[in-house]
Amino acid sequence: MNNRKVIKSGNHISDERAYDIIKAPIVTEKATLLSQYRQFVFETAKDANKVEIKEAIEKIFKVKVDAVNTLNRKGKEKRFRGRLGRRPDRKFATVTLAEGHTIDAGAGL
Repeated sequence: MNNRKVIKSGNHISDERAYDIIKAPIVTEKATLLSQYRQFVFETAKDANKVEIKEAIEKIFKVKVDAVNTLNRKGKEKRFRGRLGRRPDRKFATVTLAEGHTIDAGAGL
């Protein structure tokens, strides 16, 4: 007989960590068009993985997440008045919600 405990997927992260992971919603024309397919885009912490992002979204917005896709965007080098500068690296997450769930992006974090 197998005596292993089954751990159900639940919210294992703290509220503070959830708000550290999800920095801001991305409100662009492309991100707004994705909302009709139950997909929402957020800027996230660079050290967060997909499981943490899923748990954070479920905890903050009280929704069921189907999938999380992430994107790491490297910062560009830019010049300002002859001086070289660099924009920061950013990480984005596209979150697909389960059928019947939605997020009010205008409410804010």
